[in-house]
Amino acid sequence: MPKALPVIDTTDPICCAPVAAAPMTDGDALEVALRLKALADPVRVRLMSLLLAGDEVCTCDLAPAVGVTEATVSHHLSALKKAGLISDGERRGMNVYYRARRESLGALCRVIDPACC
Repeated sequence: MPKALPVIDTTDPICCAPVAAAPMTDGDALEVALRLKALADPVRVRLMSLLLAGDEVCTCDLAPAVGVTEATVSHHLSALKKAGLISDGERRGMNVYYRARRESLGALCRVIDPACC
């Protein structure tokens, strides 16, 4: 059974010194690890790719694109949302639309490699 992620506020983009700048504190390392753990799944990487490629995407379009059920997509989107990598869903009728939080993903990239962007 997978280990549950600790509950911390990850709604804002990560804000700590790059990994190579100095030894990280336990708290900063945990924040980076939680975000990376949320991305450490092929379906979630594909979902992020789809969300980054579009302005906003409906869950009804995401499920067939990644080949899983809408319930499974919702599970994965929840993990990405808890990690602060996507927005809260916007309900329109029976559909829910999501957006990637580019600033959060960019901040994570800069923590890993400040020269990346």
